[in-house]
Amino acid sequence: MAEQANKPAPSAPTELIEESVETVSVRRAPKMIVFLVLGAAVGIAVAVILTYGFGVFDESGSEQSAYSAVSYTSGQIFGFLALICGVVGVAVGGVVALILERTVGRRTRQVQVDRERVTTVD
Repeated sequence: MAEQANKPAPSAPTELIEESVETVSVRRAPKMIVFLVLGAAVGIAVAVILTYGFGVFDESGSEQSAYSAVSYTSGQIFGFLALICGVVGVAVGGVVALILERTVGRRTRQVQVDRERVTTVD
């Protein structure tokens, strides 16, 4: 206990603050994930239209293949088309996002930013 009483109290750490004003360029860019999800949604909507708009189903809800003796249900047809159209939709959405990024990304603005660097010295 006596040893602790003789020790000086630790001093509070000091902070060194360096401020600077810099010029940076800012450009707008589209969010890729939004375009990819939107492309997938459009692809699935196209799959629904292709499945139920152009399918010829019998009373059991299945369609006979013209080239084989296999019969596919409407759910199977929708699954195949959703897989294909969804992937194509994601690809098209990605291409649209890249094109927008190239055209919109060319326009940049110069802005002034205040940068602070805080360094703690013990």
